[in-house]
Amino acid sequence: MSNNLTIDKPPYKAGDLTSAWAGIQKAKPGIRIREAAKELGASEAQLLATKIGNDIIRLKGPWPELLKRFSHLGRVMSLTRNDACILEHKGAFEKINVLEGHRPMATVIGPVETRVFFSTWHVAFAVTEEKSDRILKSIQVFDRSGEAITKIYLQEKEGKERSDETAFYKIIEDFRSEDQNSFQAVEPYLAETYDEHIDAKALLADWEALKDTHEFFGMLKKYKVNRQDALALASGRFTYQVDPKVTPPQILQEAAVQNLEIMIFAGNRGNLQIHQGRVRVIRVLERGHAGTESWLNVLDPDFNMHLKQNDVDTAWVVKKPTTDGVVTSIELFDKQKNLIAQFFGLRKPGIPENDAWTRLVEKLVAL
Repeated sequence: MSNNLTIDKPPYKAGDLTSAWAGIQKAKPGIRIREAAKELGASEAQLLATKIGNDIIRLKGPWPELLKRFSHLGRVMSLTRNDACILEHKGAFEKINVLEGHRPMATVIGPVETRVFFSTWHVAFAVTEEKSDRILKSIQVFDRSGEAITKIYLQEKEGKERSDETAFYKIIEDFRSEDQNSFQAVEPYLAETYDEHIDAKALLADWEALKDTHEFFGMLKKYKVNRQDALALASGRFTYQVDPKVTPPQILQEAAVQNLEIMIFAGNRGNLQIHQGRVRVIRVLERGHAGTESWLNVLDPDFNMHLKQNDVDTAWVVKKPTTDGVVTSIELFDKQKNLIAQFFGLRKPGIPENDAWTRLVEKLVAL
């Protein structure tokens, strides 16, 4: 942070966060709101709330109804991210299926594909902001800690690619919250706790008995085991480590050269976004306000991925038995054992894994 920028330590008094954000924007032009929030010890939602007015409007649920209304916007850009990976898809929210129950969720199928977990949706904002020579309009959703869950950006191009701005303003009209205060309360999430002693033999027996990849999460919950720790317990049988720096660019470049359809999963506690298809333009770019960061990018017309390579601490090859045969994935984790992203060969239920993907993974050198 610039030596001439001084801010109060959080929690901030009324108005202090507004001036602190203005100060860091002046000291570091172009800094992204997520990075600014981290430096200020605040959250994105809190920073947005300081500018509530004509251009930023707080929205409320019901969240399943808000999600359904995204389909009215037409072609948009859907952005979902965690600290180390960002997925961006352009297209429409086509098929939305809301699943009621103890933990309500939704599936979105089509050009934008996501898995939505409504229990974490806490607040949303309709945002109009000026970026360079453009006016960007978006709906942004946050969890109770103020972390971004997903951001839906309208597209400006004329013709069939232009989003429906009338639908955007109708969403504001119908979901506008009575609370338009410039203060946004946040509540941090407690760190997940896991059992210290895992019955590795029973875990591996259950692993071998898997019939579907979706059963894997339930298995982890059953044993109260951290995902990366489970992979370590299965090392040599169902998993092995590969180079965390070499692996991500290698699998993307190989997939691009082979014109191979793959799947990429990345998300957070409230939204999991999924890419299904080919990748073409792969680039590594350097950027960062807090030191040099190396970002691995997919820069295709309707799909972008941005992976912060500095944060990838371990990479694992993971094999899961299913009724369709073994399904192989690459899983990336940070130093805190948080899952960053997963890569699969594209497959559908009832169809075995593509041999080309299996061979691609087999080329990776085990550590």
